[in-house]
Amino acid sequence: MERLQKYIANCGICSRRHAEELILHGKVKVDGQTITELGYKIEEGQAVEVEGQKIRLANKKIYILLNKPIGVVTTASDEKKRPTVINLIENEIKERIFPVGRLDIATSGAIILTNDGDFAYNLTHPKHNIDKTYEAILNKPINEKEIKLLENGVIVDGKKTAPCKITQNSDKKITITIHEGRNRQIRKMFESISKNVIELKRTQIGTIQLGNLPIGRFRYLSQSEINSLK
Repeated sequence: MERLQKYIANCGICSRRHAEELILHGKVKVDGQTITELGYKIEEGQAVEVEGQKIRLANKKIYILLNKPIGVVTTASDEKKRPTVINLIENEIKERIFPVGRLDIATSGAIILTNDGDFAYNLTHPKHNIDKTYEAILNKPINEKEIKLLENGVIVDGKKTAPCKITQNSDKKITITIHEGRNRQIRKMFESISKNVIELKRTQIGTIQLGNLPIGRFRYLSQSEINSLK
C-alpha cells in the first residue's frame, strides 16, 4: 500500500506537494470514487485518475536540467495559457515529467525536471538544505555593509531569512547562494534594503551547474549528479 499523493508523484504527474493540493480540491479519483483525504492509501491494481485522466507508474526514471528562459512558467500546465517548461521539452521527451520547485516567470536559469516523486520531495524538503546559486543585477550599487546585512538575514514576509553567501562581482552585480525556497525570496531580500533586482538567473542547484547550456535547452543529469542530490 502507498499514500495516494506519493503514487501520483511517482507517476510523473506533479510534485508530491502539488498532488496533495489536487486531492484536497477533489480532482483525484480511485476506482471512480473522489478522494479528498491525504492519508488515503492505494493498493496494487487500483485505477487512479487525476483531473479525468487515468495515470500509471512511469516505466523509467528521468532527470533533466533545463535552462529556463524569462517569460516561461515552471508548471506542467498554466490556466492563463502562458508557455511552460513542459512546452520546451514535450517534442523530445514523451514521458510525463514535472519541474522540481519553481523559478518565477521573470527569472531564468537552472530548473530540474523529473518523474521521480521521492527524488523531488527530498530535493525540496527544507531539512536537506540544498544550496541554490543565482546571479543578480541590481538597479543600484550595493556596498559591503548592505551585503553583510543580507548575509546575516533580513525580515521577509515577517520572518528572518537564513544566512546566505554573497559575492560582489561589480557595483550592481552579485552572486548569491541560499538554501531556502521561499516565494520570490531573493527579490524581496533586496527590496528590504531598497534595491530592485532587474535581472536574476539561477546558475547552480547543489553541485549541478548550468554551465554553457543554451537558453531553452536541456540535458540529462549524469548518475553521479543524481546521486549528489539524493
